[in-house]
Amino acid sequence: MSAIGLRAVAIARDWIGTPYRHQVSVQGAGTDCLGLLRGVWRALYGAEPELVPPYTADWSEPAREEVLWRAAARHLLALPPAPGPERPGEVLLFRMRHGAVAKHLGIAAEIGAGASFVHAYTGHGVVESPLSEPWARRIVARFQFPEGGR
Repeated sequence: MSAIGLRAVAIARDWIGTPYRHQVSVQGAGTDCLGLLRGVWRALYGAEPELVPPYTADWSEPAREEVLWRAAARHLLALPPAPGPERPGEVLLFRMRHGAVAKHLGIAAEIGAGASFVHAYTGHGVVESPLSEPWARRIVARFQFPEGGR
């Protein structure tokens, strides 16, 4: 079990209850799924690794570009394909519709029979959700935070 992964889960859980706000990353005030990941990153490492440009709710769907996937691969460690998370703290990338670009992120909290993940979800804010089959089948990539941090 990764110490950095367990820290990431604890930090993400501290964000639970933060309302959903597109393009925001302020614990308690508002965040979207990328903002939650950015907030966890700041708590683990300090400054964010790159400036996030403005983005629309449809992300890169019109251009069919995997912008979020490429950004995750630049800063996180890619894990081999698996049907679900294998360790707490893994960053999960979801494709919300078959054939669409991947545009949702979450952090695995529990694994196994009671698997769950923390994410910011439109209309719900930051919640810990069961990693049910409908969610699990949408996972297209898994990453882990680099060891280290502050």
